[in-house]
Amino acid sequence: MIIARSPLRISLGGGGTDLPSYYLEHGGFLIAAAIDKHVYITLHEPFVNQVIAKYSKLEQVDRTDQLQHPILREAFRLAGIAERIEVASMSDIPAGTGLGSSGSFTTALLKALHAHNRHFISPRELAEQACHIELDLLKEPIGRQDQYIAAFGGITCFEFHQSGEIEARPARLTAETAANLEDNLVMFFTGFTRSASAILKDQDSRSKQKDPSMIDNLHFVKQLGYQSRDLFEKGDLHGFAELMHVHWEHKKKRSSGMSNPQIDEFYELARKNGAVGGKLIGAGGGGFLLFYTEEKTRLRHALMAAGLQEVRFRFDFEGTKVVAQS
Repeated sequence: MIIARSPLRISLGGGGTDLPSYYLEHGGFLIAAAIDKHVYITLHEPFVNQVIAKYSKLEQVDRTDQLQHPILREAFRLAGIAERIEVASMSDIPAGTGLGSSGSFTTALLKALHAHNRHFISPRELAEQACHIELDLLKEPIGRQDQYIAAFGGITCFEFHQSGEIEARPARLTAETAANLEDNLVMFFTGFTRSASAILKDQDSRSKQKDPSMIDNLHFVKQLGYQSRDLFEKGDLHGFAELMHVHWEHKKKRSSGMSNPQIDEFYELARKNGAVGGKLIGAGGGGFLLFYTEEKTRLRHALMAAGLQEVRFRFDFEGTKVVAQS
């Protein structure tokens, strides 16, 4: 029995510039943080000579290449496992909520498969294999931040070069700044779930077509990412929070599906009750609203009275790992 886990993530600046359609032309930059909400994968050899996959569905087939789940099928193929295996997944947070669950699922699955094969894999190699499955093989119109932050963990800066190279380094925050950031970020579920594919596909398509409004928007968001990093490293969290608001206002301009009247109402309510800045996490359209506040009690009371559910979190500095093996 092998159990692997991979953290979900929040984006802190520069989100959207990690799509190859943008960064291979212009370069990208973002800051993301892994959080202590995880996707878990269990793997073992069943008593029967079957392939059993348990996720939101149950599949029982003779060979892994018969699996309907595309990520499972491609990951087993990459690992060279064809038969007699059982895999199950669980998550602390449902999919479709903007926390990068697909990338976390893929990295946790690959980590478990490499442990099964008794093969060590570095965080970078793990992230690249996950990206290969999701972007190259399955042609998903997504970026690379989810797989990378899940593999590396921490509060991490990612530079996406036009050459295709990706640099990862921890953000240079003091221990006090990191603790204050963790304490003052609050996250609430909007009640809306969605697939990111439609919004990301639109961004991907418009970037490939060199749509001036999309390119200019992403240029601006990338600069906000650099400014956010600088403010973090100076310890100016209030300044970072003000940039979060600017980021959200520009993010909404990318797509009409980015927000909706109810989400806008929640956001304005938060701003009136102590949120310095905030944004919807992920591609948009639903999921979680993240806010920075120095008045947590007031903000919590206001949003909970409006019917939102808070999910408290801490940062995860371990990344994808095997937590049990026997």
